[in-house]
Amino acid sequence: MFFISDRYLKSLALIFSDRPPLKLIGDFFSFNFTANYNLAFSLPLKEPLLSVLVISVILCLGFCVLYLINKKTEQTIIIFLTLILLGALSNIFDRLTYGYVIDYWELKYFTVFNLADIMITGGAGVLIIKNLKHK
Repeated sequence: MFFISDRYLKSLALIFSDRPPLKLIGDFFSFNFTANYNLAFSLPLKEPLLSVLVISVILCLGFCVLYLINKKTEQTIIIFLTLILLGALSNIFDRLTYGYVIDYWELKYFTVFNLADIMITGGAGVLIIKNLKHK
């Protein structure tokens, strides 16, 4: 559901890329197409190293998910790793198709991001918190 929603919002961002930002919450939060040629939070890492790194991480995540499913690991871990994997797949699809990631939600004074970024960050955050609680 999140993956499909992200793909839909990215297509809308492309369609409306020539229009002014759509203000969702005043000037603070808007829907605005931005081509992100860098890593998360616009960290500078250029092609082709960027795509090689991201594809390697996606492959590792995919193998981890399959391994954990096979070992009948706790569902929560599998769900959040899959959420990270799907977010990464959506972003790498953009990078390989367009040469950049389509970002569309803009927070004033912070960054421009997309639902896939939330899937990746949220999934990683939950797994980190879950791991810290078990120590």
